[in-house]
Formats: sequence, C-alpha cells, structure tokens
Amino acid sequence: MDFRVSPGGRIAGRCRVPGDKSISHRAVMLAALAEGESRFTGFLAGADTLATAAAFRAMGVSIDGPHDGQVTVQGVGLHGLRAPSGPLDMGNAGTGMRLLAGLLAGQRFGVTLIGDESLSRRPMRRVIAPLRQMGADIGAAEGDTPPLVLRPIAQLRGIDYVLPMASAQVKSCLLLAGLYAQGRTCVTEPAPTRDHTERMLAAFGRPLQREGARVCIDGGDTPLRATSFAIPGDISSAAFPLVAALIARQGELLIENVGINPTRTGILDILRAMGADIDLLNMREAGTEPVADIRVRASRLRGIAVPTELVPLAIDEFPAIAVAAACAQGETLITGAEELRVKESDRIAAIANGLTALGIAVEALPDGLRIQGGQFHGGVVESHGDHRIAMAFSLAALCADAPVQIRDCVNVGTSFPGYVELMCGLGLAIEAA
Repeated sequence: MDFRVSPGGRIAGRCRVPGDKSISHRAVMLAALAEGESRFTGFLAGADTLATAAAFRAMGVSIDGPHDGQVTVQGVGLHGLRAPSGPLDMGNAGTGMRLLAGLLAGQRFGVTLIGDESLSRRPMRRVIAPLRQMGADIGAAEGDTPPLVLRPIAQLRGIDYVLPMASAQVKSCLLLAGLYAQGRTCVTEPAPTRDHTERMLAAFGRPLQREGARVCIDGGDTPLRATSFAIPGDISSAAFPLVAALIARQGELLIENVGINPTRTGILDILRAMGADIDLLNMREAGTEPVADIRVRASRLRGIAVPTELVPLAIDEFPAIAVAAACAQGETLITGAEELRVKESDRIAAIANGLTALGIAVEALPDGLRIQGGQFHGGVVESHGDHRIAMAFSLAALCADAPVQIRDCVNVGTSFPGYVELMCGLGLAIEAA
C-alpha cells in the first residue's frame, strides 16, 4: 500500500488519536500476571499490541476484546502462564519482543519469540546481555537478532545494571525480569526515558524504589493486584496531526485526551523552541498518567539546535520533527539520537533520503541530522516499511509544490489504525492505494 498526497491544504478541527501503544503493551502484560480481573479502556487495536495480546492468549490467559478499545483480562498470577504450543509471533513489535524477553526469561518453561522480516533484523543484544547476567538462558540468531530462544531456568538473580544507552525498552525488560529474580534488580539510566512500566507496576501493587537515575524492584512472590484504568491517546501518534497543523498555511486544531507523561513530552518542548503555538488545555490525571487536550495553531517555525537532553523524551517523534524542521527558517541540528539507527528502519538514513527526494538539503550524521529549511517539491519517498516514516512524509505535501508519494505504508496500522481517514477529515489530501 502506498500513500499519495496532493499539495497544500488547511488543517483544522478536533480529533482523537488512538490509545498509547507503549501503555497498551504493558497493560496486557501486567494484567495477565495479576490476580483477578483487570479492565482498561482506550486500548490501541494496532497490529503490534494485538500481537502481544495473542502471545498471552497462547500462554493460557483469557483476554476479551478489544471492543471499541475496551479489554478485559483474567489474570493468572505471576506463576500461572503455560508453555505455548509453538513460537510466539510478535510481528513488527519491538517493544513487545523486548519486554516479553524479560518477562519470560525467568519462567520454568521454554519459549521462542519470532517476528516479521523487519523485527528479525533489529538488535536484541541490549536485552540479551543483561538478562544473561541475571542467569537467563537465551539463544538468538547470528548478530543477536531474533528469533530469541528462552530456555527454562530455576530462578533469575537480581543485578545492578547501568544502561549503556537511554532505552525504556531495556529498562522495562529488566524490571519485568526482576519480578522473577532473587533479590533486588536495579537499573540506572544515562538519561530519563518513559516511565510507563514504573507507573503501571505501582498501579498493580508493586511500587519501585527510585533514587535519582536509579530505579529498583524487589523480587519475590508478592502478587500483582488486578486493576482498571483508562489508556490515554498516544502522543507519538498525536505528533502527526500536531505537526500538520503547525506547517499548514492556516488552521487551528484541538487534539483531545493525549497522554502528557513528562518522559514523553520532548516533542512539545522542541517544537515550542522552534516557535510553535501550542497550548495544553484541560490538564488532568487519567488512570496512571497525566492527560491534556493539545491546541495547536499554524506557526512560522525557525531552526534550532535540539537540546540533547530532550532527545530521549522525543525519540519516536523525530520523523515528524524532521518534517517540521524542513519547513522552518534556518538550520535544525539533531545530535545524540543514534538510537534512531535501530528502530523499525534506520530512521536517520530514511529521514535523510526522504528529505533529499523532496528537495530539502540535509546531512545525515552518525547520531542525528542537519536539516536546512527550504521548499518541499513533489516526489517519491521510500518508507522502508516504517510506519512513522510513512506518516511523517505524508505531511510534507502540505508545504510541497507537487504531489508526494510514499511507498510501502501498510505498517501504519501497527500504531495508527485509521490514519488516512482521520487526516482526510482534518484536511490532508491523502489517498491510500
């Protein structure tokens, strides 16, 4: 499936984006390990999160839904999972595979985690190495890529691990493994990353201990308690209509019920530094997370050097930020973002190639990008099967002088089902074929 987007357009109105993908993954996992019935609303019915739900069904967990975003999970307790009859297929879900590796490393049954072609190229050494330090018996393909083969062990042991990179996935993997470890498991981060796992563990009755950049969980058989909560809209999905409204020639947009966890709001800080007119309205707490409505108006943007401390807080939003930078006056410099190299695609290369194809001067750096604001022309962009690359470059047509075509967009459904319909309703002249 390709996107074809006609040039120009006005973005206006109000909308809601799908539920947060990171939270949806974690909700299923912890509800499955809890004792009793958990219910949550706002669940993202995307391919990635559905793969996580299917994995737990294969391990004997009863999951009803999603029905209009509502999911009911009958938890089996920490030690109630059963060996699946075959490999667990995580599709394109890197979050699902890395977190499950931690959760399953301490089970007394073996399991194999597989994925699609894209996921099978993604690096897993970052979780394999510390899990092996905890005593896990894990095999992988050459280069420590999937499939991951987790063999049964008696028990993991807690470790005190310093992350070599800022990664919420690795941190969460080790904290989930810590549920099954003897003693205390601690993780120290070089920079803050999203803390959904910590918030959710507390909601299920297992609070963690935090001392600055170090977070710890105690092992043992303390049960998780079933709970119910609402999952807010995903700020990573909100990034696309948000940037669209900023770069369109005119318009005002209200994006309702978006999660504004402070470990996820780097995109708002970056865009405001570029001159974006963004307001947070109706700020409130919903479930385990802070939530707000985001009002955004068309703005004249200027290039900036993105503060490196904001990079981990906006790591998934850089494809959209890059398109905004291409529409800004002057130069935007992004550094400290080497993590972009190991996402669903090499996003540094994918962004650079896409901007070049549409007439924007850009330099790919080992850990980022140097982007000169300019005029988008029409052209063809390769998404490399990466959902965020596909959605980001669909926005470029708002400022282009000719149509923009984006190839291989089928994976948009992994995080944003209904993207084309929603953006059409707001004024983007986008077609999928």
